[in-house]
Amino acid sequence: MLEKCEGIVIRTNDYGETNKVVTLYTREWGKIGVMARGAKKPNSRLAAITQPFTYGYYLVQTGRGLGGLQQGEMISSWKTIKEDIFLTAYASYIAELTDKSTEDRKANPYMFEMLLQTLQYINEGLDPEVLVLIYEMKMLNTLGLYPVLDQCSVCRSTEGRFSFSIREGGLLCHRCTDKDPYRFDVAQTTIRLLRIFYYIDLKRLGNISVKDETKQELRTVVDAYYDEFSGLNLKSKRFLKQMDQLKGLS
Repeated sequence: MLEKCEGIVIRTNDYGETNKVVTLYTREWGKIGVMARGAKKPNSRLAAITQPFTYGYYLVQTGRGLGGLQQGEMISSWKTIKEDIFLTAYASYIAELTDKSTEDRKANPYMFEMLLQTLQYINEGLDPEVLVLIYEMKMLNTLGLYPVLDQCSVCRSTEGRFSFSIREGGLLCHRCTDKDPYRFDVAQTTIRLLRIFYYIDLKRLGNISVKDETKQELRTVVDAYYDEFSGLNLKSKRFLKQMDQLKGLS
């Protein structure tokens, strides 16, 4: 049965000398794998539409097991991402995080829109470090993680100076700091941004500007939370850290 879907290429694997197994994140079905026969051939009609970070419409032969990709119509190749090694690194991390955090054939139109909007923003020149932080915060619920960001995780107070506690799974007010001596005592701007990034509608983002020191605090908290609770160990994340180090030296 031939079915059409709207999808984004988040992973490709070579299969034999000329074929690819392509992982698409689709609006209609969520994450699916398809066989793209002959896609590795330079003159193949499937070559361009099966490149990573390609967004388009795909015609898939469905049935038992792996579907077969018959043809595709490109909507965007996100050329700016593909021509910049740093942007490629950020986009690769977002794609792998999506891949490793979602189940096959579990439709989630909200997730599709979030992935689509984030990659579009990266391609348009918005700060990729900020976009990755937002994406990570918004992926937490998909991973079954629900940090307490609207009140103190211990006393439920919504007023005061807050820190972030991995142990307590969210914010700690100044009255409850004795509950976790290892809490992250970060700037209140960082606390506000953690909350904003978690709840914000990406379509309303605009051109957000965050100071480098605030980004570093955000990165420290988010990395610690993921390391403690997500169970993920992503190659693209390690590469992204190496790239950031290189960028800092340049």
